[in-house]
Amino acid sequence: MDHFLYRDGTLFAEDVPVAEIAAQVGTPFYCYSTATFERHFRLFDEALEGTDHLVCYAMKAASNQAILKTLAALGAGMDVVSGGEYARAKAAGVPGDRIVFSGVGKTCEEIHAALTGGIRQFNVESEPEMAAINQVALELGVKAPITIRVNPDVDAKTHAKIATGKSENKFGIPISRAREVYAHAASLSGLDVIGIDVHIGSQLTQLEPFRLAYEKVAELTETLRADGHNIRRLDLGGGLGIPYERSNEAPPLPVEYGAMVKETLGHLGCELEIEPGRLIAGNAGIMVSKVIYVKEGEDRQFMIIDGAMNDLIRPAMYEAHHDIIPVVEAAPGEEPATYDIVGPVCESGDTFAKGRTMSEVKADDLVAFRSAGAYGAVMASEYNSRPLIPEVLVKDDQFAVIRPRPTFEEMINRDTIPEWL
Repeated sequence: MDHFLYRDGTLFAEDVPVAEIAAQVGTPFYCYSTATFERHFRLFDEALEGTDHLVCYAMKAASNQAILKTLAALGAGMDVVSGGEYARAKAAGVPGDRIVFSGVGKTCEEIHAALTGGIRQFNVESEPEMAAINQVALELGVKAPITIRVNPDVDAKTHAKIATGKSENKFGIPISRAREVYAHAASLSGLDVIGIDVHIGSQLTQLEPFRLAYEKVAELTETLRADGHNIRRLDLGGGLGIPYERSNEAPPLPVEYGAMVKETLGHLGCELEIEPGRLIAGNAGIMVSKVIYVKEGEDRQFMIIDGAMNDLIRPAMYEAHHDIIPVVEAAPGEEPATYDIVGPVCESGDTFAKGRTMSEVKADDLVAFRSAGAYGAVMASEYNSRPLIPEVLVKDDQFAVIRPRPTFEEMINRDTIPEWL
């Protein structure tokens, strides 16, 4: 569910007409709904009710300070994967004991910043990383809390570029080597080994891969405890998908996911962490764009819009689908049209949809890309010297620009000219 609905034929974001935002901010832009962020976080929190748990929002989905503050106010923790994300979480007022540091390439500088600034735990991805964390912790005279990410070799049945739990993926240590690696970790005096971490991929639309992975984690927990390790926290990652195509069968609900977690892991008495990103942010945002031209091709019509692949790269990178709707609904009885929907970047990959049937549009009409809140703005670039597009947050009948569109001058002035030129 989201809070982008038609009223009297016009698309609203909560209680604000989307066209009104476009008139003030210009296009393209991202628009987020506070109510949707809050609702989706609470769905996960309530799904694990009755357990000792923390919902850590995966910041890589959307990391604007206003979004982080909105979720932090509800008690969310943060899952970060870089020093920059850690700094963003801290700047948003999230305490260190609610920040989990994931990611396969943590540097000593990032480890130092987290240990001095406060951290809930590091999710360790490799033995060299474990050695680095131990070294920095010893230099600082502290113990670093860690979980070790195990790779359960479970097929998440998702897109190959966002699968993370198979043996050929770069993430974690093979679960077959877990006892050996945990024994080594216990021998390092700068580490406090507190638990197990697992994450098998993103945009999962079935519970069975989760179940298979968590059953392996449950078995490993018992084995490691028998070996003398005090396993008291399980970080289960994120990955639950959202329905990008409204006509498709909906993925499992958070309450169904929560019931499965309790069934597979509830008997262990561990604190549970989950790290949803897409399901919290995806349907909380839309990208709004304006039609520049409708072009007649040899055998098709092209809808050329002012949004481009640098603004929303998911279709080009993942062949991802987004429902694309008019901001003003078609009049009753109006015949639909079929378009290839493309941006202005000079690459054939700058294509959002092919053969998409929808309401007929003309130049200057507005269209909205649904489910664009996750991996939209955070993956955007200034390719073709196109400015990063604004982010707007709506709450009830108010809206605010939470990241402005830079001017060409601001973009150019970031360049530094050498003295010899």
